[in-house]
Order: sequence, then C-alpha cells, then structure tokens
Amino acid sequence: MKTLSVSGKDWILKKFNQEDILFIKENFFLDEITCKLLSIRKIKKEEINSFLNPSIKNYLPNPEVLLDMQKSCLRTVQAIKNKEKIAIFGDYDVDGASSTAILGNFFSALGVPYETFIPDRKKDGYGPSINTFNELIVRNVKLILTVDCGTLSFDAIEFAKKKKVDVIVLDHHQSDLDLPQAHSIVNPNRFDDNSNLNYLCAAGVTFMFLVNLNKLLRETKWFKLSNLSEPNLIEYLDLVSLGTVCDVVPLIGLNRAIVHQGLKVIKAKKNLGLKTLIDICKIENHPNVYHLGYMIGPRINAGGRVGKSSHGANLLLNNDSKDAFKLACELDLFNKERQILESNILQKIQIEAEKYLSDPVLIISGEELHEGVIGIVASRIKDKFNKPTIIISINNGIGKASARSIVGFDIGSVIIAATQNKILMKGGGHKMAGGFSIKVENIKKFKDFIFRKFNSLNIELLKIKPLYLDSIIAPSALNKEFYNKINLLAPFGSGNPEPKFIVENVRPVKSKILKNKHIKSVLVSLEGSTIKTIAFNSLDNEIGAYLLKKGSKPFNIAGKLSLNEWRGESNVEFIIDDISVNKTVKNKVPSSIG
Repeated sequence: MKTLSVSGKDWILKKFNQEDILFIKENFFLDEITCKLLSIRKIKKEEINSFLNPSIKNYLPNPEVLLDMQKSCLRTVQAIKNKEKIAIFGDYDVDGASSTAILGNFFSALGVPYETFIPDRKKDGYGPSINTFNELIVRNVKLILTVDCGTLSFDAIEFAKKKKVDVIVLDHHQSDLDLPQAHSIVNPNRFDDNSNLNYLCAAGVTFMFLVNLNKLLRETKWFKLSNLSEPNLIEYLDLVSLGTVCDVVPLIGLNRAIVHQGLKVIKAKKNLGLKTLIDICKIENHPNVYHLGYMIGPRINAGGRVGKSSHGANLLLNNDSKDAFKLACELDLFNKERQILESNILQKIQIEAEKYLSDPVLIISGEELHEGVIGIVASRIKDKFNKPTIIISINNGIGKASARSIVGFDIGSVIIAATQNKILMKGGGHKMAGGFSIKVENIKKFKDFIFRKFNSLNIELLKIKPLYLDSIIAPSALNKEFYNKINLLAPFGSGNPEPKFIVENVRPVKSKILKNKHIKSVLVSLEGSTIKTIAFNSLDNEIGAYLLKKGSKPFNIAGKLSLNEWRGESNVEFIIDDISVNKTVKNKVPSSIG
C-alpha cells in the first residue's frame, strides 16, 4: 500500500477473510469490526471464546512440561523442610524485580528464611558473578534461586557448586549449547526444552515454578503439618503481569491470560508497593497495559538504571506503608534523573549515528556513556533509523553494550555466537534485545562479524519501514461505544497489537504543544466531525510540522484509539502514529490486501 507517509513508512492494511467474518458473526453474535479484527489476528474458530475470555485455568499447562521443573521444586521443598536459608538472585530490570518479589512474597507467606540480592549495574554487572555469589554464600545461604538471569553464568555457578551450594536457574534468556553445572535450569528458551512456552518472561516462569512447588507442598501435607493456609497464587498475578508487560514478551496463550487476570488483581491493590507507585503516578482510573508499560515500569526500572538497583524489588516486597512511600518517591526521582540523562545522551548519539547511516547495523561507542540509559537510547535510535542499534559505553578499555534489533534480525543469537567466537567477553539476550561486554580492541572485529551476519539475510526486506493497519474508519466512529468494541480484544501488547486505523481527509483547527515535545490537536473531517488527537514526541518531526501548519490541506492519519479518563469524565482520543498526504487511501488499495 503505497502512501506519501511523512515519516517514510509503508502503510500496509492487514489481510482478513470475509468468510471468517460471516462465520464469527453468525456463531458469536459479534459486530463487524470485532469479527474483522479476529479474522486479521487469525484466531482459530475453536479458540475465539477463550481468546475473548482468557482464563488461567484454560491456558495453564502442567508446569512439569518445562525441563527440570520437578527437579527444581523437589530441591526447594527439601530446603523448606530443612529450614535452609534460601537466596533469590534477581536481575535489576522490572522482570527481575517482579520475579524476585513473587518468590519473596511466597516464602514470606510460608515463614521460610530467605534474602534477596539485586546486583548493581555498574559495580556488579549483569547476572551472577563469583563475587556476588560469594557474598551470599558467606551469609550461610544453602540454595540460590536466580531469576531472569543465570543461564550463561558458568563461572559463578561452578564456584557455588565447589562451595556445595545448589543453584536453581529460573530464566527465559537464550541458552548456549553448553549449560552451566547448576542443580537445575528451568528455562523455556534453553536449547533442549520442548515445552513451547518460550514466550514466557522470567516472571511467568517463576509463576509456573510456584504452581508446581505449591502442589508438591500440598501433596506432602506440608501446609497441614505446619498449620498454614496455602497462599492464593492468583494474588501473585499482579506482579507476573507487570513483568510480562514490561519485558515486552508476546501477549499470547498463557501470557494473555496472566495479564487479563493480573490487571484485575492490580485494580484490587493488594500489593502495597504497587499500590503506592500507582498513587504516586496519579493513575486515577483502572490501571491498564499502558500504565504498566509506560508509567509503573519505567519507575521500577529507574532504580537499576540510575539509582539503587534493589529499590524496585524492595518496593514490591514491602509491607510497611511508610517505607513503601519512601521507596516509591525515590524511584520517581530516579526516573526524572533517568529522563534527563536519556535526553542528553540521545542528542549526542543521534548526531553520531547520522555519520554511519550507510552501515547495516549502527554501532556507536563512547567514553563513559551512562550504562543505565544506553539501552533506552539504542531503542530510540533503532526506531528512528529502522536499523539494529548497539551502543557501547567504554570505561578503562572495556566496553559494556546494549543492543536493540528490528524484526528479522535475531540480535541475541548473534551476541551468543560472537561470545562463542571469543570476540566478546560475555553476552546474551533475546531476538530483539541483548547486552555484552567487549575489549575495546575487539570492537572493529565485532563490527565485521555482525555486518556479515546481517548481510547474509534478506536486506531489502529489512529496509522496509512497515506500519501495519487494521482498517479505514469514519471519523464519526471515534466514540466510546466503538472503543469498547475494540477493547473486547484486550489486553494488547506484543503478539496481540492494539488495533490501528486510518482516518481520511482531516485537517487541524487547533493544535498546542505539551511538555515541549507532544502535540495535542483538534482535527476536523470534510463532513464536519471533530477528532481529539495527540501525537507523542512529535514536536521535532514531520508529523508535528503538519499538525502545527496553518492552512494545512487535508491529510490522512494513522494510529490507535485511547480512552482519556479524568475526574469521572471520559472521551476517546486518537493517538497519531503517522500522517500521509494522499488525497485518498480507499480508492488505491482494497482493505483486504496487505
């Protein structure tokens, strides 16, 4: 679908099947647009009910389909019965903090002695090390559970084994063909796992672990003998959904059910730390995926980026209102500091990136770039130039890097391959993101290595900047009734993207700048319908220029709907992702062609 998109994107209308729409209409009594969106998402006819009403019961498999699950739970039961001290070693991001808090809250409910350890990004680096494990071992820890890390921690785990301390890994990062000599490794992304649960984040894996652990404790009558009630694991889904949304794993299958149910638990505000953060963020309406991903998550992450790495997990574990408020306020301040740092570094890196736009992968290095924000900056640069982006912060001859990729280029496997080839000191990640350490003298070698990997793919396909859209809608459709129909398919996220629409032939009648970066506009259609819109971070780009231009000719907008709720009132806004200057889209491409 060729359009004159002001941001250089190809607008592509997604395919749907008219026969599917008729079948869904007749059998499920749904309206046209909902049927169309279900067809576009290729939801199987027999799965429509469970998709529209996702429940844990329908999606939760036997946790023992995950390799090493039973072995891990049996060892943990042994530790609980013998009153061994357990350590939870978590990553410093939201998924790691959530996973740490899920386990910690469970052990607290059981009266099991435990302690947590979240490494400092700068001092300790990512994942377990001999030094950090030794800190736990000298405190008489007998069992270490790593969450959201550990799959590639060979040296640390070997050290623990020599000290006769068992390590159980609960992770979801890609593995090497070799695995560390841990007691057990529960990871749906380990090379030999056949569970088909590789879309889970660490919080999801941790929840599966607790389901199985709880069952074993019940079967051995531990709860009865200890005169304790079983914890209600459903109440842990607030933290599982937080980790799931913020780690941007696909909202499909069990993940979708977790977030659907988890949002209900969050609404009940059972976790004091989460409730306090929601209050500080001034989220007055029901928390949703947007709030988790763009308001709550960044604040929890900020501790690991620019403040105290343990703050996020400690907040989610806290039961004292005074302490929780203090931690939440400090995380809010850290987040403001992170935003300033990010803005300064982004400006610097963007200027540098423009020198290397002919490179297939943007690799930018600099002295002492703040390690806590280079991942976010890499993501921004990747979005702007549609190229995989790696930013390396150099300090004393060693570079620490964050990488972000585009669809079709598996950055995690490339980093692991470069580590196997001794180009990198250590590293790992997912398809879309990763990190590593490198000696400065090897940066050129790494560039050549990754360029070769990229050039072996279909480069022309990777050059496309697609904007996938679901349907063309009339301006009059932008109302609460239409929004509620769309929202039947929620929760939205990776794997179940929020529906995006085209509204044709509109022009601005009033626009204003918000926070020196966003543009809020009132648009009017040729028929006279008014549309309230917002275009985020658009002040300095082509979208903003069109919205602020006086006497602008009619244009088309592409984006999604948002329900703006404030002081008991609600109205539907259109979030603009792109603008095209075609006179019409409808007559050029039928909506069934993608």
